[in-house]
Amino acid sequence: MKRIFLLLAVMATFVFSQVAMADEFNGAVASNFEAPIKLIAAEFEKDTGHKPLLSFGSTGSFATQIRNGSPFSIFFAADNIAPKELEDEGLTAPGTRFTYAQGALVLWSSADGYVDDKGEVLKTGKYEHLAVADPERAPYGVAAYELLRAWDLLSNLESEQRLVIGQNIGQTVQYVQTGNAEIGLVAQSQVWKDGKFNSGSGWIVPADLYSPILQDVVILKDAADNAAVKAFADYIKGPKARDIILSFGYILK
Repeated sequence: MKRIFLLLAVMATFVFSQVAMADEFNGAVASNFEAPIKLIAAEFEKDTGHKPLLSFGSTGSFATQIRNGSPFSIFFAADNIAPKELEDEGLTAPGTRFTYAQGALVLWSSADGYVDDKGEVLKTGKYEHLAVADPERAPYGVAAYELLRAWDLLSNLESEQRLVIGQNIGQTVQYVQTGNAEIGLVAQSQVWKDGKFNSGSGWIVPADLYSPILQDVVILKDAADNAAVKAFADYIKGPKARDIILSFGYILK
């Protein structure tokens, strides 16, 4: 009987110590990565007890907030430029920046059959509005503008006021979903799951039509000694996270 009580006491102590070691921390995440990181964070919390408290928005806006002292511990950007700039400014934990995924741009409509398999609808102009993310805030907006310039479409679309500009790539998708634009240039991860578009119709833009969208994550300076944040960064490199990231159409090196 004493052995049973001793065993229960040891187990209770172990459980208490695990709970005591659990930690919460704030993460800033680019909108295109919202769906996969929610799944990853749930698995991470299940496996470690640590809980990431995640905010979603544009990379440019988050970079500004971080410079202004917002209490984020980790930053998942939609490019590799903003994290490098923050690193150069001494606002990140040294040696913690790495590329967690490479994104892909797609032309997408919420309507079945609207977008053809070569994206010709973008050239024919058989739409009233095209949704794109603000290139000043969102790297996917930069990629969209590169495509439109490559196809010599940007000037006409701007002069005819046919562009609907989202503050981030999440809002850009919403414009298409709500009918404010018939089509949009969005992140593949937002409309893709397990090898196919999860609704509507789309075209994966060839990668040679825009600059590579290398997405970096970095731990912020004030969280340099936070074990939970370091564990989450390491978890992103692990097999569970990688499988989730791949399932949303990202490229992993």
